[in-house]
Amino acid sequence: MAEEAKVFDFKGGEILVFDKPLEWTSFDLVQKVRNNLCRKMRIKKLKVGHAGTLDPMATGIMVLCTGKATKKIEELQAGEKEYIATLKLGATTPSFDLETKEDATYDTGHITEELFRETVQKFIGTIEQVPPEYSAVKVEGQRAYDLARKGKSVELKPKILVVKEIEVLQFAESEAKLRIVCGKGTYIRALARDIGQALNSGAYLIGLQRTRVGDFTLENAQQIEEFLESLKDIAIAEETK
Repeated sequence: MAEEAKVFDFKGGEILVFDKPLEWTSFDLVQKVRNNLCRKMRIKKLKVGHAGTLDPMATGIMVLCTGKATKKIEELQAGEKEYIATLKLGATTPSFDLETKEDATYDTGHITEELFRETVQKFIGTIEQVPPEYSAVKVEGQRAYDLARKGKSVELKPKILVVKEIEVLQFAESEAKLRIVCGKGTYIRALARDIGQALNSGAYLIGLQRTRVGDFTLENAQQIEEFLESLKDIAIAEETK
């Protein structure tokens, strides 16, 4: 017998896992999913939210909740996260990633693999971190990134957070790749900045992929194009129409 097709209840609540495309904001993904679901269901409004922002220059896991499942967002946000981060050593950018151009360069001749490995170990555990100016942190009701993109200086308070693991996957004189496991609120861009400073040099992200959020991994994730294509054929619970 053929397997019975799953019936989706987007108002009752569904959890959707995506691999966010490069250069998309978190809001871009939420808006795209919400608009297409509303069109499919022939309704004007539907709650859709995400369990953790992912920067435009990052790819990887984004967990979206619909309808009544949005009540689970806080719980999902608290889950452990894992990233693969590629750092360029010896330079900085205002956003600590490729969103902005390099604003300073530094010597890297003194940075050996041994020094690099010793330095990153100092960031494992409970640490204090100042969020990037280019972040979703609110300052007097406005997002810090909106102020930063307008050229306004933003002073953000440090936060206490937990970094569980940092594994050096690759190292070269001007580039390194890390696997990072951390808790809620960790900015990998800010970690790159702080590692650069601790090396008496500079560093910023040239690549970032979130590979896990709680129990969700990239194996669970779908591409947005695949999801939009599947909407043509999926069955939706009667009460949500």
